[in-house]
Amino acid sequence: MPDLDTRARAILARNDRGGYTVPTAGLYPYQWNWDSVFAAMGFAEHDLPRAWAEIETLFSGQWANGMVPHILFHKVDPSYFPGPDVWGGTGPLPSSGISQPPIAATFIRALYERDRPAGEAHVRALVPKLCDWHRWFFDWRGEDGAICVSHPWETGRDNTPDWDAPFAAIQPEGIDDYARRDTSHVAEDERPRSYDYDRYLYLVKIGRESRWDEAHIKSASPFRVADPTMTFTLLRANRDLLALCQAMGEPNCEIESWITALAAGSEHLWNPDIGSYDCLDIRTGRHSGVISNASHLAWYAGVGGDRMLGHYDRIMGAVRFGMPSTDPGHHAYEPRRYWRGPVWAMMNWLIAIGLAEAGHAARAEALRRNTADVIATGGFAEYFDPRDGSPAGGRDFTWTAATWLAWASPTTKGITCPASS
Repeated sequence: MPDLDTRARAILARNDRGGYTVPTAGLYPYQWNWDSVFAAMGFAEHDLPRAWAEIETLFSGQWANGMVPHILFHKVDPSYFPGPDVWGGTGPLPSSGISQPPIAATFIRALYERDRPAGEAHVRALVPKLCDWHRWFFDWRGEDGAICVSHPWETGRDNTPDWDAPFAAIQPEGIDDYARRDTSHVAEDERPRSYDYDRYLYLVKIGRESRWDEAHIKSASPFRVADPTMTFTLLRANRDLLALCQAMGEPNCEIESWITALAAGSEHLWNPDIGSYDCLDIRTGRHSGVISNASHLAWYAGVGGDRMLGHYDRIMGAVRFGMPSTDPGHHAYEPRRYWRGPVWAMMNWLIAIGLAEAGHAARAEALRRNTADVIATGGFAEYFDPRDGSPAGGRDFTWTAATWLAWASPTTKGITCPASS
């Protein structure tokens, strides 16, 4: 195991571009939002100043409206598509026009707990930026307390079967010819289909042509889906943001109202037909009918009680390595295709945090050990086949290395999140 610790630190160092990390060379040559937050926690295991720098570089790209982009294009690299010319972002740095799961406040709180009192100056500078970002979600992604996305990439779960029905209703007209770069780095059957990419780019086109006018996107886009990833991570993040405000002596009633709204709004994601949380298409009013790894973030958000335990135990019992990104019992399950089945180590970490806080410590520890085993089996891959742990996607991946260092390794110093309250 110590050798894996050394290898994980070496991956972070190799993917370090000076103040920010790339997820992996070639396939993802820029700074990604939630990837960087996980990276910060990996750095925190051995270099706290570098951890803070990762977060602060991410927030250097925050837009005037509060949005923190999902990609910051610090240096143009033609090996990636779609680049800054396709996005036409309007922020202070070249960037995409959408965001990603808001896990930052939660892990900033964890960094602060580990770095008192030196971390206070970092927290004081970041809290107003976090408040602006969370407010942006409520202003432009909120639907009766549930949080929507305007693009699948915003959730981080790019090609989950949750999007199959919304995508079937989209005719991607008027997109320019394009050449994908991802399949030159990764096997085609491990990546989204061209069918999906056509629709991804059509949604980017809607945003770019409006200069990312959120009111226009909200009314005109055919894709508006309330999502467990966003709703649950924002609910948890607001609780942690409130704790940070209180620690700084700055209680914030606005955040308290957000927490109340999100806790109630999360019920819109409960699908009684399958007895699970899943996505809700706002345009049609229909649930996706998909039990995903995001469905099991309910504990991380502190909602739902033991509602998901039956599905959790069933799914974990159906595979050698969990938690698969799509229920193996679902007809669209594909164990090696990106978010349609593979295991993602960092999602397991979030799920385990929730399980432990909900009183299911044995399950949380079993998931940690299972995640350690899949990394020991498949290396520091982007994701893994749940059947045998074989690696898939990119290799030498930052957030997998960070997850190992901060949580999965048996030698970790215990970098965990404070209990949400």
